[in-house]
Amino acid sequence: MLDDPPLLTIKAGFTRPDPAKVAALKGAQTSHLVDAMDGRGALDWTIKPCDPANASFVGVAVTCHAYPADNLALFGAMEIARPGDVIMCANDSYRLTALVGDLVAGMMKNAGFAALVTDGLARDRAGIVAAGLPLFCAGIVPNSPAKNGPGSVGLPITIGGVPVSPGDVVVGDADGVVVVPQAILDATVKRLKEVQTAEVKAEAAVKAGAKMTPGAAALLKSPRVLRL
Repeated sequence: MLDDPPLLTIKAGFTRPDPAKVAALKGAQTSHLVDAMDGRGALDWTIKPCDPANASFVGVAVTCHAYPADNLALFGAMEIARPGDVIMCANDSYRLTALVGDLVAGMMKNAGFAALVTDGLARDRAGIVAAGLPLFCAGIVPNSPAKNGPGSVGLPITIGGVPVSPGDVVVGDADGVVVVPQAILDATVKRLKEVQTAEVKAEAAVKAGAKMTPGAAALLKSPRVLRL
């Protein structure tokens, strides 16, 4: 490039979803939420909770992109985030240096943020667990980052193969993280209730002795199955 990029680019304003709609997803199982969005929305399986016993959260996405081996953008996101928000930090899936450690996790917990999710690495796992902040990352490494930029805050990112925009709703549990685009939040909340009702019926059928779903049984009997 001809000129160095800005140290950090911050876009602070974005449209936030109805808090009642966000609250409607509290406690939702991520697999049910994915089913409510036609089987998609979950981040790559490599992004896992540091503490599976403290992995459940829901909140509004505040996005940032931190360049490899740097975490200045993370602090920019912390500056504009509100209590209850989820900081989503794309780190280009960098695997040599941690993005975050226990001290920053503790600061996020103090600020009331709901969670941190990154495709990068973390360090100080024991301290992160003790801090009590749900933190999802791709692994642990002791190497520490710099704060030299460049980076961005409040712009669309891609993390774990899923596009994320500021104002999307993010839900996590021990199975992983799911992003609900704000544009389909209303429809997803409605569909989730239907999925949850169907799941209750399916679980009851299994407990009663079911050996196959009616849908699968019908497909196996259909002309679409070639039997030799």
